[in-house]
Amino acid sequence: MPVIIQLSPVTINRIAAGEVVERPASVVKELVENAIDAGADRIEVVTSGGGKTLLRVTDNGVGMTADDLSMAVERHCTSKLIEDDLLDIRTLGFRGEALPSIGSVADLRIETRHASEDNGWAITVSGGSRSDIMPVGLSQGTRIEVRNLFFSTPARLKFLKSERAEAGAITDVVKRLALAHPEIRFSLSGSDRSTLDYPGLAEGDFRGRALQVMGADFAENSIEIDALREGVRLTGLAGLGTLQKANAQSQYLFVNGRPVRDKLLLGAIRAGYADVMARDRFPAAVLFVDLDPHEVDVNVHPTKADVRFRDPGLVRGLLVGALRRAHADAGHRAASTHGAATLDVLGAAVSRPMSTAGASSWRSDYQSRPVAFDWRTAPDRPLPDEAPTVRTFAEDEVPFDAGPPQGRFSVVDGAVSADARAGLAEVPVESLSRPLGAPRAQIHETYIVAQTETGLVIVDQHAAHERLVYERLKREIAKGVETQMLLIPEIVDLPEEDVNRLIERADELAELGLVVEAFGPGAIAIREIPALLGRTDTAALLRDIADDLAEWDQATRLKEKLDAIAATMACHGSVRAGRRLRVEEMDALLREMEETPNSGQCNHGRPTFVELKLSDIERLFGRR
Repeated sequence: MPVIIQLSPVTINRIAAGEVVERPASVVKELVENAIDAGADRIEVVTSGGGKTLLRVTDNGVGMTADDLSMAVERHCTSKLIEDDLLDIRTLGFRGEALPSIGSVADLRIETRHASEDNGWAITVSGGSRSDIMPVGLSQGTRIEVRNLFFSTPARLKFLKSERAEAGAITDVVKRLALAHPEIRFSLSGSDRSTLDYPGLAEGDFRGRALQVMGADFAENSIEIDALREGVRLTGLAGLGTLQKANAQSQYLFVNGRPVRDKLLLGAIRAGYADVMARDRFPAAVLFVDLDPHEVDVNVHPTKADVRFRDPGLVRGLLVGALRRAHADAGHRAASTHGAATLDVLGAAVSRPMSTAGASSWRSDYQSRPVAFDWRTAPDRPLPDEAPTVRTFAEDEVPFDAGPPQGRFSVVDGAVSADARAGLAEVPVESLSRPLGAPRAQIHETYIVAQTETGLVIVDQHAAHERLVYERLKREIAKGVETQMLLIPEIVDLPEEDVNRLIERADELAELGLVVEAFGPGAIAIREIPALLGRTDTAALLRDIADDLAEWDQATRLKEKLDAIAATMACHGSVRAGRRLRVEEMDALLREMEETPNSGQCNHGRPTFVELKLSDIERLFGRR
């Protein structure tokens, strides 16, 4: 029979290291968090070989005495836990296992000096074997060196990624901690990377630190978030819906100052951007959730990457609601990066020389193409008799008159009609001072060109009107969803716990147009459904809602489905590309965009307009 034995301290430490120290970035996280908890305002990180060869973290914190240093490399020793209250965690760590765990799988050297002592002290731990404490010359603070990581566990070493990948993971850790603590100066250097240096800022200057870490594009195209609900506060910066990323790497989440990658929070961000971003794109955000430490458990994961909230529905609802409200308050605002991209394209076109063949072809086709012109000096010439096909819209569907276009800006054969020139005079002069300016032309019956006091705006008429119609439909849904009673109630078999969840939320579902009632211990009856759904698989929808309630405690699936249907209706009920608009129609479209939430992007996340500053355009032509 096998005999139960007590594992050796070295083996115990190596097992703990497998939980806490996954890769070099995990070591950096533990050491930098210790420096932050020590009150440092300057932290320097040096790496080599992707952190496998060398990791050095130096801080100017309070340091340790000789007695503290001796205890620091023992398991389950910490200065961060007060009165053994595991629910009152106000520091970044308390396990007391990081240093002994690192010392069991690497060569660890700690040098430290407390302000109360005349000299510093040093200790080394290699493969779990520790040296005696010895005096050393050092200014106040702590310097920790980790060399030859995982030398005592070669199997772990084989699973590490390339030096470049490990160096990138370390950079990400430092960025996250720097975003959480703008008052601290962070520097990251080494032979395996370019140097990063984030000077310390005023405490709470998260926008300034975001400018340092994430760049000017995010800092200029983000919305400030500040919301409070039942003791939970959400602050930070959320990127505009048109500032999109290919992955979620630009989402930085913090709970009580601790960087996390929590699924509930990531899902809430996804839901908060559902109206303004395509499903295969990701937003950029730096968000801080602060609440009573007793309301969150940070010890559900060894590295504290995940957390568990006492009331997850409250936190998720706060995050989703705050993001949606911020996007609505942003109005027609769109990311300025699209204007920069447009200028790049135009700059490339301007710098590209025109070939002789191209020039000849252009001259020969000159008379049959729309061209740029000065309408004030152009001769009168009637528009062609053929009128484009114009779709007729219901009066309550389109805010503009959908009758035959008369005073249009379209140019044919290098001329414009008198009606078009008269239309220009109909544009109110005060429109020039409005954010989206006054309409001046329509290009290819798809894009509206408007003049502002500082430049010009190009608007995608279909994308813009699609958003306007969608927001109108959402307002109608908010007033009350029309329901359709089923001739024969549909019975859906579900686990008893799912039935109980659905019945508890029956009133909430009824507000969205789904009327259900219990039908025995393991079934539920659907009496009415939202009229917008039409013919749909209501049983599958109900099962999805039950899954939402089990995971999020929120019946999000029905709301998202109604929004998706409204988005489809808006797409088909909006002004199409290829339709010519009159001056007053274009002006009305611009004015309603300025007053409508989220009008800077369409329902699919594409920008509805691009703004070009006059100074940038002048640089294109060498005027500046």
